[in-house]
Amino acid sequence: MAGFALAFLLRKTYVRLQLSVAKHRSLAGHSRMARRFASWVPFYEYDESRFFGVDSAPAQIIAARRAGFARLAALFAARFKSTVERTSQLAASVSDLEFTSRYRVPFQFSGHVRRHLRSGSFVQSSSGVTVTDLDGNRFYDLTGSYGVNVFGYDFYKECIERGSERVRDLGPVLGAYHPVTAHNVRRLLEISGLDEVSFHMSGTEAVMQAVRLARYHTRRSHLVRFCGAYHGWWGDVQPGVGNPVPARETYTLKDMDPASLKVLRTRRDIACVLVNPLQALHPNAGAAGDSTLIDSARKAHFDRDTYAEWLKQLREVCTRRGIALIFDEVFVGFRLGLGGAQEYFGVRADMVTYGKTVAGGLPVGVLCGTHRLMRRFRDDRPADICFARGTFNSHPYVMGAMYEFLIKLDSEAVRALYRGLDENWNERARTLNERLAAAKLPLRVANLSSIWTLYYPQASGYNWMLQYYLRAAGLALSWVGTGRLIFSLNYTEEDFAAVADRIVSAAEEMQRDGWWWSDAQLTNKAIKRRVLKELIQARWASDAAQRPATSPMGSTNSPRIK
Repeated sequence: MAGFALAFLLRKTYVRLQLSVAKHRSLAGHSRMARRFASWVPFYEYDESRFFGVDSAPAQIIAARRAGFARLAALFAARFKSTVERTSQLAASVSDLEFTSRYRVPFQFSGHVRRHLRSGSFVQSSSGVTVTDLDGNRFYDLTGSYGVNVFGYDFYKECIERGSERVRDLGPVLGAYHPVTAHNVRRLLEISGLDEVSFHMSGTEAVMQAVRLARYHTRRSHLVRFCGAYHGWWGDVQPGVGNPVPARETYTLKDMDPASLKVLRTRRDIACVLVNPLQALHPNAGAAGDSTLIDSARKAHFDRDTYAEWLKQLREVCTRRGIALIFDEVFVGFRLGLGGAQEYFGVRADMVTYGKTVAGGLPVGVLCGTHRLMRRFRDDRPADICFARGTFNSHPYVMGAMYEFLIKLDSEAVRALYRGLDENWNERARTLNERLAAAKLPLRVANLSSIWTLYYPQASGYNWMLQYYLRAAGLALSWVGTGRLIFSLNYTEEDFAAVADRIVSAAEEMQRDGWWWSDAQLTNKAIKRRVLKELIQARWASDAAQRPATSPMGSTNSPRIK
């Protein structure tokens, strides 16, 4: 009996050790530790004297930064006056605006930036590859509308207009299907290569249903996600920072690592594996954004062949172990190719989720899967069902816009956009990088087709400032700043040349204003050590302020670093 208990204990320890080895060594790979660290981090901010010289730059560089910041602030106040005023009026009443305005830059800098360099969130029109704000400023759009905009805004306006006209006689009748739904289902199954489809109101909902069905049919509890991947905001796929409740049936493993395959081969509780193909651009790293850009450690690189080989190994293990392989193409679907990531990487999934773009610009989530996994009931157990439903699923106006989208997808004009797609966008990235290198600018681009990110080869604590120079140059960015630039596929060579010119000129101006000053002592490690020291000092000050006072002190101001 003792021997059996020992063997059981050793087996359990071995399996647990395998799981630990398969986790990425960063905080992103250890959700519990990340949550604890996030709760420990104290708030502090730089006062004005410290704001411009956290890197111990010489006086003349600090003066240049002050002058550049003041010039940008004056430009924003004059050029974007109405847009900023309207945003400010609404910010206190819309939690999304309040959040995004606070987290555009590292929190230590955020207060000063929000007081003096305010950004607007309103636009009034779009045309071609541009958007226009309330002040009449026209920007080349690099936001991609969170991934919706694959073919250009005029394309989607037409889908919505024609789709609405097509279903007008039925109107918002819910529950029943408009006849266009039959066409949509047929085309989605042809595109996905799968057997059945279900409609939802968001990509997050589609992923939730995919995981639920996988658990139902495998009778297993856990899902596997890979470090850094985003699959919506629901709890099981967001186990770390941002989730008030820890996810208890989620394994976060290293992407592109044999140790993760070993876990999949040996554990018996894994129902499904989620793959977000966007992670191929930055494996094991979270979604890039300027709010965490305290140094120049952010890197990105895409190797299509290597990632395709990893997916093939993953496919083989999942097949052997009866684990559902789910491709989450809510973001990249129809951007990489007509057949999505399955076609692009040459790997078939058991279930695929789509969203954003496929409804012609209206909200939707789509799940396609095999007959075996999509069934929501058991023939031999009539009370054992897998329930999922939504009031607005298959909304006639959404189905109408989707119909128009899928019809257009078959047109010669759209198919022409896919010919040489990778080669076109890779060449554009290569050419821009050559220009940046020739101008001796500490800035480079990496891309997964038309999805780009900017990274910084020289140590600096001010890279996040570039987003404001880019906006001043006439480029519309999402709230994550330079972390992600999303081009629609209808960018012409002339359009892209104009964007490239603006990126180079904005970077040159930022360099002239001294933000990229550097010396031998300024390294990424040195920056991180300084920030860690500041965090400890701020935490100590915060703890001291909460202790019982022995004398009347009485300051309730936030800690400031001078």
